[in-house]
Amino acid sequence: MRAFVVSEPGAAGVVEVEPPVPAPGEVVVDVERAGICGTDAEFFDGTMPYLHDGHARFPVRLGHEWCGRVSAVGEGAGPEWLGRRVTGDTMLGCRTCRRCRSGRQHLCAARTEIGIRGGRPGALAEQVAVPVTALHALPGTVGVAAGALVEPGGNALRAVWGAQLSSGDRVLIVGPGTIGLLAAMFARAAGAEVHLLGTTAPSLEFARSLGFRHVWRETDLPALPFDAVIEASGAPGAPARAAELVEPGGRVVYIGLAGSPSLLDTRVLALKDVTAVGVLSASPGLAGAIERYASGAVDPVPLVAATVGLDAVAAVLAGDRPGGAAPKIHVDPRR
Repeated sequence: MRAFVVSEPGAAGVVEVEPPVPAPGEVVVDVERAGICGTDAEFFDGTMPYLHDGHARFPVRLGHEWCGRVSAVGEGAGPEWLGRRVTGDTMLGCRTCRRCRSGRQHLCAARTEIGIRGGRPGALAEQVAVPVTALHALPGTVGVAAGALVEPGGNALRAVWGAQLSSGDRVLIVGPGTIGLLAAMFARAAGAEVHLLGTTAPSLEFARSLGFRHVWRETDLPALPFDAVIEASGAPGAPARAAELVEPGGRVVYIGLAGSPSLLDTRVLALKDVTAVGVLSASPGLAGAIERYASGAVDPVPLVAATVGLDAVAAVLAGDRPGGAAPKIHVDPRR
């Protein structure tokens, strides 16, 4: 089958590889759609931290945002999965450690991550093998574009849960990228007053096109009390700024990851009695994202700027982005 492989920083392409065979407890999924995200770009340019701490090494087969249809099942996987449309969890724990047994497999020290960590092949390919325990069925009301946005949606939903918003609360979301916009959509669906803070005119205008009225740059951000701030930009200075902007007694959620260390004065948190929450992984939020997509409470599809074939992935990772200002590029591996 055809798969996208990064062989070294800046060197990647589509190669012919052996198709996956489902091991016991696994299924093989025919990939219908996969997303490209910032983590993939970090692998492409060689800055991904896992490459430097031993959790990943080249060559890497990327792709952890995906959906598709089960085409084969391994022993013990359950024949009822055959033919079903699915997406799946990226984080695959050992299933035996204390964290896994308590339902926190996304924090397992020995985890593999599809398309990211531990050599587990990803979904930027015609097929991908996935443990049946990681699967989530997709209802008919969730199409392929939304299905491939479940993984980022789960991350964003967890960020909103971390903010503990009530109807009428005012939340500021820093960074109108895919995660920030999805968090804005989930927060709006929960009845919050959503504000977005960004830096570039196209991204801010795109946020307005989604119906968000309170869209700001730093220079025109109004002096309002924000009950919660979600930092989704990944800018090194943003974590400290988020702590400054949140109302005393409020909550700050950190989901953006900077490429260099971010300095945060914990005296600000203590003296303002602020709760800080970190979010790693979509795992606990996947089912909730699917539910909200299926019900129509949140429609993520406008976030997709274009859908390309595998042969175009390297150019996208190198910065050649087709489409308009929408933040997400999708891949149809069958093109």
